[in-house]
Order: sequence, then C-alpha cells, then structure tokens
Amino acid sequence: MEPLHARYPFLARSREAVEAAAVDLGEIVATDETVTARALERVESAITDGTVGEPHRRTRVELLSYPVARVLVSLVDVHICTRKYAQAEAEAAYDRFTEEFETTTELKSTQRETLDRTELLAEFDLASAVRDAGDGYRVEVGAYLDLAADQRGDSWRLVNRPLADGQVRITAEELHVLLKQAIRHRVTEGLPFNVPDAIADELTAEVDRLEEVLSELELTREIDTVVPELFPPCMKSLLDRVQKGEHLEHHSRFAIATFLVGIGMTTDEIVDLFQVNPGFGEEATRYQVDHIRGETSPTEYSTPACSTMQSYGDCVNMDDLCEAISHPMGYYEQKLDDTDEEELVDWREDEGDEEADA
Repeated sequence: MEPLHARYPFLARSREAVEAAAVDLGEIVATDETVTARALERVESAITDGTVGEPHRRTRVELLSYPVARVLVSLVDVHICTRKYAQAEAEAAYDRFTEEFETTTELKSTQRETLDRTELLAEFDLASAVRDAGDGYRVEVGAYLDLAADQRGDSWRLVNRPLADGQVRITAEELHVLLKQAIRHRVTEGLPFNVPDAIADELTAEVDRLEEVLSELELTREIDTVVPELFPPCMKSLLDRVQKGEHLEHHSRFAIATFLVGIGMTTDEIVDLFQVNPGFGEEATRYQVDHIRGETSPTEYSTPACSTMQSYGDCVNMDDLCEAISHPMGYYEQKLDDTDEEELVDWREDEGDEEADA
C-alpha cells in the first residue's frame, strides 16, 4: 500500500493493492476502530462540509477507510448521502491532481510518487478520446456529452461549444472538471450494494450517527429552481391549501415558507403566493419570510425534517420515495437530479411566459 493509493483510492491499482494485501473487511470493521472512525469521518464530513476530512497520517488507515466508507454509504442507502459522498471524494481528488499536474518535472523527481494527466485519462479509458491541441484539448463528442451532462451553465451545452470533426474544444481547466466528473462516476458506481449482515452488525453505531446527521441537516445544494410537480407530497399539499385560501396553522405556514425560501424563491414571490390566504397581511408576511431567510434575524431557518413534519401532522400522501428520504429538501433534490434538465420548467418562468402572451 503506497501513499499514492491512499490519495486516490478509486484507482484500479489502489483496489488491487487492497486485494493483494488480502484484507478482510469483516475483520477490519470488527477490530480496527481507527479505520472505522476515519471511514465515518469521510462520510459525515461529506454530508456536512462537502469534504472527506483530513487524511490520516497512516497510509494503511487512509486507504482502507475508503472501502469501509462505501460500506457505510450503502448501509445508509439514502440518495443524498450517496451523492454528497461521491461529490466530496471527487472534489478531494480534484484538489490533489490539479496540484500535482502543476508540479514541475524537476520537483516530481524529488517528491513522492504523483499522478499525471496521461495516467488519469487512461484510468477512465479517455486516452484515445482526448487530444492535446496546444492551447487546450479536443474531446470526442461522446465522451464530452457523458462527462458534461451534469455540469451547470449554458457554456457546457454542446450547442455553445466549438465542434469540429466530432471533437469538442475545451481548456485544460475544463478537462480537469470533466476528469472530476469521471471520478464521481467511478465512486458512485455500484453504490449502494448489499452488505453482509456480519459487517452491518459491526457498523450499527456508525450508521445511526450518519442517519442522525442526515435528519438534522438541511440537505440542499444552492437550488434556484421552482417546479411544483416535483415537490414532496407534504409541500404539494401545503401549497395547494395556500392557493385555495385555506387557513394554515403557524407550523404549516413556517414549513412551506422555509421550503420556498430554500428552493430559491424571493420574498416578493412568496408574499404574492400568500395573498389569497385568510388573514393575509403583506407587511407581517414579508417580515416573517425575511426573518426565515435570516435578513431580519441572526438565524437562517431550515425546512423542518420529515420527522418534524410527521409530529405536526403535516406529513401527508407519502409515496415510495418518502420512505427512503428523511428531509423534504432531500426529496426535492432527488427529483431534480432524476429529471432531465431540459424538461425542468421553472414555475416562475412559465408564469412570465403566460403574462407575456397575454
């Protein structure tokens, strides 16, 4: 087991190093608390901070914590946990390989073994799909579409890219972003998987800890997309009641308001929604929404977790996805992830189009 294996545990040769050492994961989780603790840190930090934490000073511990972390993610088996974990591993690798790519040949000869761009391209079968173009790179369109599919921003859309002879022109920095995506795909691959009961039983405390963290956190990226048909059933119901002019209890108003704030709606847009509600007062509603978003208070309030929604009787019409999700924002995130971006029609844009047509 070499330091390079620990820095890039997703590499085929890193996996081979673990196999060559005849490591028994069942024995590891039963007897090596240091590895298990580092594995828990990898996943918990991914959820809370978007990182995998500080690497352990011992190569063996750092490398073995990766397969154990994957076991933990599989046992938790929540989409948001899997996504955040894979993204954090990819971000950590990105930070490392971009730094190593910038290291000069002279320095490399005196340092630890490093990973170069050619090796990383070959790892993901991209060596023949990527060509050095002097002032950038050319990537075969099929590989580009696969790796750029999840990138945000119009600049990544194929129609906005220089395309010639079936190849897309990109910069070195953009190539690194695509490599990060390839790593995320690799980490995600196979997750979750079935874990033997003997191993699962040894990790009960760690899984309980992760489930607690997931239930307490606002599991959301920077969302700015309002697609009501993708809302979780509880929020669909509350929104429907708002639009029908029904009276909502304080906890229900708080829940739908925090959710709408969390998905990117402005105070003006939320105030407009609540105008049809009995007892509506624009000034009071505006103050409450600004208070929730932290503009008139020291705290930015989060959408209540599913357990809180259940305790107040706001959890209704549960579907299959609800059974696997612990937070309304997590539900909405997964629905957005599972929907083709071109099919996502923001409710606010749709409203604007209707007004323009009128």
